[in-house]
This record gives sequence, structure tokens and C-alpha cells, in this order.
Amino acid sequence: MERLTDHLIVISFDCLSSLDFTTIKEMPHFKELMNKGSYCTNVKTIYPSVTYPCHATIVTGNYPKKHGVINNTHLQPGSTSPDWYWHRHHIKGTTLYDEAKQKGLTTAALLWPVTAKANIDYNMPEIFANRPWHHQIAVSLWNGSTSFQLEMNRRFGHIRNGLFQPQLDDFVLESAVETIRKKKPNLMLVHFTDLDSHRHYHGFSSEEAHNALKRHDERLGRIVAALREAGIHDNSTIVALGDHSALDESKAIKPNVLLKQEGLLHVNAQGKVTDWKAYCKSCDGSAYIYVKDPNDQETMKNVKDLLFKLIKDKKNGLENILTGKEAGERGADETCAFMLEASLDFYITEGLQGSYLDEITPEDVETGKYTFASHGYSPAKPDYETILMAYGKGIKEGSEIPSMNLIDEGPTFARLLGLDLGETDGKSVKELLDL
Repeated sequence: MERLTDHLIVISFDCLSSLDFTTIKEMPHFKELMNKGSYCTNVKTIYPSVTYPCHATIVTGNYPKKHGVINNTHLQPGSTSPDWYWHRHHIKGTTLYDEAKQKGLTTAALLWPVTAKANIDYNMPEIFANRPWHHQIAVSLWNGSTSFQLEMNRRFGHIRNGLFQPQLDDFVLESAVETIRKKKPNLMLVHFTDLDSHRHYHGFSSEEAHNALKRHDERLGRIVAALREAGIHDNSTIVALGDHSALDESKAIKPNVLLKQEGLLHVNAQGKVTDWKAYCKSCDGSAYIYVKDPNDQETMKNVKDLLFKLIKDKKNGLENILTGKEAGERGADETCAFMLEASLDFYITEGLQGSYLDEITPEDVETGKYTFASHGYSPAKPDYETILMAYGKGIKEGSEIPSMNLIDEGPTFARLLGLDLGETDGKSVKELLDL
């Protein structure tokens, strides 16, 4: 298959929403990208619409139930910090970077989710120390490209301040710019989380979120400038995209509290789960309900009765209840017993203590107990779409795509690089491509 571009740079601005379009279209670098290329402000995300499943979808063209990354974190009942789907082996089937590598193309990824231990030439995976005996630098080096990461840390490590934003994205930016200048990768995947972090802790329309958008515009400009400095701009394609939107919330609901009261999970004096028959696994705006033994009809009935009693009262914050089969039909994990969708202004946590419903206070957010905005909601929620913008080699100029899906992005990127992802849930958006 013919390659349409020599260098594809995919920049993910985590939590970039279609509602941001009126703001970013007036910012110089986003504006230039849209004026010179094509864009879609109506990109439908996946279910559950959380970061790791979304980014696995972007590089596979498949829904979570097919690629296997069904949530940000694993089902580890009662863990205060469950492990994330960090590693490449969690993705079933092939990926954009696998196919690029097989074709002899140079690949790079900077904090792109689910890339730990991936076969990527210049890989700085998104992974963090999740055990008391782990050290962040060592964990990153072990799971990515050692010499590349050592060099980026030597040159730019002083910028970073742990996981705090905007310093983390500033570090990623300098690493991306240096990688473009020195390595000139054929495929580069970059993940920025500045906007997402500030929306979580300050709200969707906060001044902090607006300032993050301005910083993202500057980051986009720096990456485009780096392509020019490297002499590869005219043979490159630049894509800027979001993975999901977000919604404000003022109430947190804790179904596990009720499951505990029903005797379906047990907690010791230290608040740790010792045994469970049913468990609520949060996806923020939605949640999976798992029954440990799928053949346990009594537990299944008890859970069903409890949930349908809850949904009768809107004050309980549940908008919809799906069966496992219905969740699978929407692309989520079909092995769950049920899937819950939170109503507007609510989100779902795995909390085990206190009452079923908590009002979120500034103190809760400051201590990290809760957030002021989150995602994970159904793509059917109103004003919940995300954005894709692209320009450069292989991209039509002046084309506005009415609508597309997140699952269409992987096949479209594969077509740009002359690659084949096989049978995918999504399809290439030919209206974007200069064929």
C-alpha cells in the first residue's frame, strides 16, 4: 500500500473537547493547523471513555472489548492504588506502532498510554511507581528505551516536578522536540495531560483549564517549528486530537457501600476487602459491576434487585443500567454482570466507607479524594464529543468532516503510513485524505 506521508506526528491533548473548538480556533497554532488542513469537531469517543482504553483504540481501530484494555486500572478489589493497563501485552492484536516497526519505519512514543515494554525505537512509556519499593526513574527505564530516556532525563529532567502539571508536559514537549530534531521518526505518538489534570481538579470551564489550552497551543507550535528545523516539515503530517471530553460533578456515589451492607463484599477493620461476591469497578462517569462467580445466580439476583431499586430514585445518581451483553454491544467489557451510567453532576467511585452518596467539597478535591470533573461517561451524553485536526502531507486542505468515531483514527493513520491494521471496528476516513 502506498505511503501518503513520510512522518506522522500524532499529538494527543488528553480531554480536548468539541466544546473547546470556539476557543482554540482563535489560538494561532491551532488556527493555522485548521486553516491549512482538515478537521472534525464531532468525534464520538468509546465506552468507557477513559484515557487508557481510548489510546488503545486510537492505535488499534478497535473497541475495548476487542483490544482488551477495558478500563484505566485492573480489577483489584479494595486496593487503594490498583495497577494500570500500562503494558503493551495488555493490547490484543496489532497496533499502529507494531505495523510501522515491521515495515522498517522509525517509531517514537512519549508518555503514550499502554506502551510499557512495547517494541518502539524511542519509547518513554506512561507508567509510574506503584509500590513503596519502586522508584519512578527505574520503573520508567526498565519499561522503555533505556539510553533514550537517560538522555532525555539528563537534558530536561530538571523541568519535571514529579507528576505535577504543567511541568510534566513541559518535559514531554522538550523531549518531543529533541526527538524530532535528532531522530526524525516516521511515526511519533505524544500524549499531553495538562488539560485533563486541570479539569479534574478545577472544573471543565475553569481558568486553569483555559490556561492549559493556551499552553497546548504553544506546545503545538513548538512541535511544528521542530519539524521545520529538522527539515522534514514538508514531508510530514501533523495530527492533533482529543480522546474524550469531561463533565463537571458535585456528587460522588459509592455502590460498594451498599454491596457491603448486603453482605456481598467484606471489609476488615483496616478497611481492606477480604472477600467479595460482587464489586463495583469505577470508570468515573460509569462503572462495571462484577460478580466473582458468573454462575452464582443468587448474587446476580441480589445485585440486580439492588441496582434497579436505586435507579428508581433520581437522587441516587444513576441514569442507566446495562447488562454485560448490552455493555459489550457498546464496545465495553461484556464479562461484567452490569454496567452503570452516572447521571449528570454525579460520578461513581470504589469507596467502601461512609454513606452511599457524598457531596464533593473543595477539601475533598485538594486531598485527592474526589475531583470536580471527570470522564468515562457514555458517548451518548450530549456535548461530549472530542476533536481531530490534521494537516500536511497526505491531508486534504479545507475539509470539515461532519462526524467520525475514535475507532476510525487508527485505520486512517495506518493508511497515511501505508500500513494495514487488519480487520478493525473502525474504517479509514477518506474525506480527510488527499488520495
